[in-house]
Amino acid sequence: MEDIKVPFSEVHYITIEKLGNVPVTKGDFQSLPSHVQTWLAQMIQLCTPHAVHICDGSVEEAEMVTKMLVEGGQLAPLPKYENCYICRTDPRDVARVESKTFLITKDKHESVPHSRDGASCVLGLWKSSDEIKKDIDDRFPGCMRGRTLYVIPYSMGPIGSSLSKIGVEITDSAYVVLSMRVMTRVSSDIWKHLRNGEEFVRCLHSLGVPLPAAQPIVNNWPCNPEKTIIVHFPDSRKVMSFGSGYGGNSLLGKKCFALRIAGRIAYDEGWLAEHMLIMSVTNPQGEEKFIAAAFPSACGKTNLAMLTPTIPGYTVRCVGDDIAWMRFDKETGELRAINPEAGFFGVAPGTNMKTNPNAILTCLQNSIFTNVGETADGGFYWEGLEEETPAGTEITGWTGEKYKLGDKTKKSSHPNARFCCPARQCPIIHDKWENPAGVPISAIIFGGRRPEGVPLVVEAFNWAHGVFLAAQLKSESTAAAEHTAKQIMHDPFAMRPFVGYNFGKYIQHWLNFEKNPNNKLPKIFHVNWFRVDENNKFLWPGYGDNIRVLDWIIRRVNNEDIAEPSAVGLLPKKGSLNLQGLNINWDKLMALPKDYWIGDVDETLQWLDGQLGDDLPQAIREEIQKQKERLSKLQ
Repeated sequence: MEDIKVPFSEVHYITIEKLGNVPVTKGDFQSLPSHVQTWLAQMIQLCTPHAVHICDGSVEEAEMVTKMLVEGGQLAPLPKYENCYICRTDPRDVARVESKTFLITKDKHESVPHSRDGASCVLGLWKSSDEIKKDIDDRFPGCMRGRTLYVIPYSMGPIGSSLSKIGVEITDSAYVVLSMRVMTRVSSDIWKHLRNGEEFVRCLHSLGVPLPAAQPIVNNWPCNPEKTIIVHFPDSRKVMSFGSGYGGNSLLGKKCFALRIAGRIAYDEGWLAEHMLIMSVTNPQGEEKFIAAAFPSACGKTNLAMLTPTIPGYTVRCVGDDIAWMRFDKETGELRAINPEAGFFGVAPGTNMKTNPNAILTCLQNSIFTNVGETADGGFYWEGLEEETPAGTEITGWTGEKYKLGDKTKKSSHPNARFCCPARQCPIIHDKWENPAGVPISAIIFGGRRPEGVPLVVEAFNWAHGVFLAAQLKSESTAAAEHTAKQIMHDPFAMRPFVGYNFGKYIQHWLNFEKNPNNKLPKIFHVNWFRVDENNKFLWPGYGDNIRVLDWIIRRVNNEDIAEPSAVGLLPKKGSLNLQGLNINWDKLMALPKDYWIGDVDETLQWLDGQLGDDLPQAIREEIQKQKERLSKLQ
């Protein structure tokens, strides 16, 4: 199913100890940098594929791989659009597997904090080298038997930028080849930047299904859920992933490299790798500000990054929707950011022409849709598109079940269904989105789903208080990971599953940027679009109306006198937020229930202390105490 047929005359061979000659059906192994050759040879010997394909990222290659996957039944064309395809995964392989994701360091507490006795640490999972060796030896030897091993050279960020990093992913999944081509910059030019032995992140991925398959393959989607594991070696900049073909587990340039490994590199080198969108907002006066914002997965990052303003005179441009790499410029002191990705891997359900028209327009060509529904006329469908799809339309759901639109007992798509599309196609992509120097960040926003108690927007008193706001971030859980029931979960910095080293050191890393007087520290804010009333109705309309909050934030960046102190931070003065045309209960939206907040800060301290123990920075303990004192004075 995953073999690219090439003329015999075009096949080259490499000699691998114990394997003999292994055919190379695409690319020239001997021309690769020597340290890349050495690593590839070791991985080929470990995985024993029947052929090797060295990717070049070309259109011709993509067309060839796509044709093969369509013929094999893993992809199906969506004829309603240009060069769009749909696939359905094994129902057991639909989300990130945080419980099977590990960090490997010699010292356990380089990876995870010194949690208090009795606390189950969720800020990273660690295994020893001896333990993980057993797991690897049980999985990877021979794991690609009968399959093609693909070598994917890619850059996170513009190729050649001083803010970018290089990775090479080995995989036996052609679906990963196509998706990595969308999500990263795959090119043979990468090899030029490794000629002198430069560092690259080594990524090995296997579906864990050597051929012939021992078990039935569901939906033409090979995977091995019982043995899925994702392993990070931060010291040696290496990732090994086994058993899952789902994006967050198999596209190793995403969370694995761009956050966990890059975060450790950023810690070592003095910058930040964050789970953040990057956007620009230009006001009616023509003043443009760049903003970075962090939200847990499926909490509206993509919607905000591609926001369509509901009030006139404002322009929003998208730089990135998921990940930001940020570094303070040594000369100017500005915090400059790049989006290291080249595509969007967005949650499909809920996305429509009202909530995010730019996302819909972005994915109408050259896109891959996973676990969504399909209309009878060859279009995509998911929950949220009801008003844009005629009633009675025949839908084929992601499980293969057919039904008529209007049957409310049926679901077309998995809650974590995804679209994967090139960022360059976004109608509002910023013309500087690939600027090698990055863009200057004026404000950083954190936020989550908080149904009660938390006001629409809060500005931090200062940098340390802003870091505390990020550290105490909580949100209602979503379908992006394997959690099932809705619950308010701690997700500090929206990075709970993504930090590649001791979380206490990560928080201190943020605090340390204040020590350099040359750094122009952005203002920090917390937002909550999701507060509800006693009838469980949202108090804020959200979506395009969030421009009203961004307008207030930009005015605060310009130091306008439109904020007043409260127990939890600076809140908008009544009347300072543009609410024209809205019917908003301001008092409910901005209320600070004293009992709720006292309980919340106590619970926050208990949780942070339990998770981090002595690794919780003293500055955060001091901020918690200050907030307690302020809350005690609330009426």
